[in-house]
Amino acid sequence: MPVQDLTQLKTQVERAVAEAKITDIHTHLYSPAFGDLLLWGFDELVNYHYLVAETLRISDIPYEEFWALSREQRTDLIWKTLFLDNSPYSEACRGVLTVLNELGLDVGSRDVSAFREYYRNQTVHGFIDKAFEVANIDSVVMTNDPFDAQERKVWLEGFEVDPRFKAALRLDPLLVFWDKSYADLKAWGYDVDVALSARSLKEIRRFLSDWIKRMDPVYMAVSLPSSFRYPADNACAKIIEECVLPVSREHNVPFALMIGVKRQVNPGLRLAGDGLGKSDISAVEYLCANYPDNKFLCTMLSRENQHELAVNARKFRNLLVFGCWWFLNNPSLIEEITRMRFELLGVSVIPQHSDARVLDQVIYKWAHSREIIAKVLVDEYSDLARTGWQVSEDEIRRDVNNLFGGNFWSFLEK
Repeated sequence: MPVQDLTQLKTQVERAVAEAKITDIHTHLYSPAFGDLLLWGFDELVNYHYLVAETLRISDIPYEEFWALSREQRTDLIWKTLFLDNSPYSEACRGVLTVLNELGLDVGSRDVSAFREYYRNQTVHGFIDKAFEVANIDSVVMTNDPFDAQERKVWLEGFEVDPRFKAALRLDPLLVFWDKSYADLKAWGYDVDVALSARSLKEIRRFLSDWIKRMDPVYMAVSLPSSFRYPADNACAKIIEECVLPVSREHNVPFALMIGVKRQVNPGLRLAGDGLGKSDISAVEYLCANYPDNKFLCTMLSRENQHELAVNARKFRNLLVFGCWWFLNNPSLIEEITRMRFELLGVSVIPQHSDARVLDQVIYKWAHSREIIAKVLVDEYSDLARTGWQVSEDEIRRDVNNLFGGNFWSFLEK
């Protein structure tokens, strides 16, 4: 019996992963039409909230004094604290260096002025092209909030669509903060009340349908706290039951659940002040079991939830698990979780998304994730080879292309 050459197999897997075009299914990026909502450049990269949290953990500067600094002054403090006074080996710090290196800059120079000068010579359209080329991605899914005044204005006025940027309708204000957001709907001409009368529920469904028609989103999404329970006797559960789920079925737009955040455990850190908690997986189980005609995407923030989530995905084909989100976006955890998911679910997952808030981040997040995913796949295919099963390079490419986007688009089309 011929034995597959494992060295050749490793080369084939690594080549397939490196060359695969990626659909980045969850980001916080925007197309150029949204103006300064699209973040990019050296100062935005270094001011990312991951690095802010690390800096304020080490530095003695009072929070109020830190936030009173200009963006460039904060960059300089972060750079000095994390990159010069200490070795920058955290994932967030290494990510900044990976970006600069991939863009051809001399990281070893530690020359902030040179890094800023590079970006001053870029245009937004040119840099989008550059970032997509370096990261080898073909499209990204945005996070689009109709309750955000700046973003809402762009949608209402209309704009030239960049097909590389797909919309996702974000529902956090509607589901998590109904006691405040109902007033916005009322001001926009929807006849709603805080008590969620039958009339209000009908109007919320109209609101969702209106925005689905306007945005053409690939899914609706919500970031939920670790305390989320379903079913439950609260506004969030009622709006999901009476509005989100029926509209999701009607328009064939999946509902994406991102569960596990603890909002503002330290408000002084602002955007960096959120934490995480272990969540109750039975909410996802209930939704998938009781609404088989709905499609659900799910990622969870706590490491302790990952095994249960993967097991649930084995039971429900209307559930697609995706990515290693936020605090899980660290190499050791990505490898552990990806390995476990492949072992339980085979190729029927989306192993990663970037969650990028700054355009430049797609470069490092995908460079780092590709390396880890390739490593795990080499082990999986090598294990197959040892049984006598041989995989062709075409089969490897098929699998990899499904993992990096094909599974997502197939799930949407069901």
